[in-house]
Amino acid sequence: LALLKRQVRTREIKPGKSVQKWKVFRDASEAREALGLQSNSLAVLDALLSFYPENELRQEAQLVVFPSNAQLILRAHGMAGATLRRHLALLVEAGLIVRKDSANGKRFARKNNTGEIENAFGFDLSPMLARSEELALIAQKVVAARSAFRKAKENLTICRRDVRKLISAAMEEGAEGDWVAIEAIYVELVARIPRSPAMGDVAGVLDEMELLREEIINRLDNQENSQISSTNDAQFER
Repeated sequence: LALLKRQVRTREIKPGKSVQKWKVFRDASEAREALGLQSNSLAVLDALLSFYPENELRQEAQLVVFPSNAQLILRAHGMAGATLRRHLALLVEAGLIVRKDSANGKRFARKNNTGEIENAFGFDLSPMLARSEELALIAQKVVAARSAFRKAKENLTICRRDVRKLISAAMEEGAEGDWVAIEAIYVELVARIPRSPAMGDVAGVLDEMELLREEIINRLDNQENSQISSTNDAQFER
C-alpha cells in the first residue's frame, strides 16, 4: 500500500519542477538515519544517480534508470549481489526510488524510430524529485540537531572543568563547607555520562552540572562577602 501511494505521489509532481540530483543526494545523505538507510544504501543510490545522464532531475524528463545488477555492483565499488539487493529494497522502502518492472522483470529501455527512449523499465528516480523539499527540510533539521548536540557537549565540557577547578580551589584554600560531599555529587554526575551519549543524556547532566556550579559559586561568594564584612568591622574598631 505504501509503495502504491508513493507511485501515485510521483505522478503528482508539479509541471516544470527540477532539482539538481546531487543536491537531493546530499540531503538524503544527511537524512540517512531518519530515512532508515545505511552507508551502503547511499552508495547504491549514488550508483543509480550516476546512470542518469543529466545533472538535473526534471518533471518532464524520463527519470527511469535501467542498469543491470552487474553494472550497479561495479559502480557500487564491488558490493556483493545479496547486499546490493538488500539496499535496493531499503531505498524503495524509504521512498527514494520506485521499481518500474517490465512484463518479464527485466530492466531495459524501448526506443522509438528516432532513437529516443519511449519507455523504460528499471528504477524510477521520480520520488527524489517529488520529495526534494521534504528531504531538504529533514536534512536541515538533522544538521541543526547535530550542531546543538555539539554545542551542548562543549558546554558540558566547559562546565565540568569549571566545577572541578572550583572544588579543587575551595579544598586547597580551606574554604568552609563540606567539599567532600560536593565533590561526590560532581563525581556521580560525571559517571552518568555514557560512553556514547545522546542529546538527552548530555542535556540532563548539563542542567544539573550548571546548577552545581552556580551553587558552588554562590557559597564561595557568600563566604568571601562574610570575610570582607568581618575585616571592615575590625578596621572600624581600630
